[in-house]
Amino acid sequence: PTTNHQPPTTNHQPPTTMADVATRKAASSRLPPEVNRILYVRNLPFKISAEELYDIFGKYGAVYQIRLGDRRDTRGTAFVIYEDIFDAKAAVDHLSGFNVGGRYLVVLYYQPAKFERRQDAEDKQKELEELRRQVKAKKAAIAAKEASGGQ
Repeated sequence: PTTNHQPPTTNHQPPTTMADVATRKAASSRLPPEVNRILYVRNLPFKISAEELYDIFGKYGAVYQIRLGDRRDTRGTAFVIYEDIFDAKAAVDHLSGFNVGGRYLVVLYYQPAKFERRQDAEDKQKELEELRRQVKAKKAAIAAKEASGGQ
């Protein structure tokens, strides 16, 4: 008897044949450039677990990794990484707008350049707020000095 040495997945699809691989490779040349194995998911219920996400996203293929946002500014978001780009595309096609816990999922392809621009904008905003705080403190110190007779 032969044994399958691959880890079990929730993928209920028949095994891939060489013909399937050839067909997928031919189709891959037609995929839009934004299609990616890494998905960014927004509008998740805050109480959702990684196991629940594996159940939902695993229906579309083998999930390599899920990173669930756990900080105040990342709650309700997750990154879902598929082993195969076509499984990721199927998940985006089927799960965008899917209702989970009364919330409609927003499932997007991860685009690093957009995230970097967003992070840069957030960093600049924090720097601007810090400069404003320093100016306000300096003005308060000057006003206090003038109120005490300039000493």
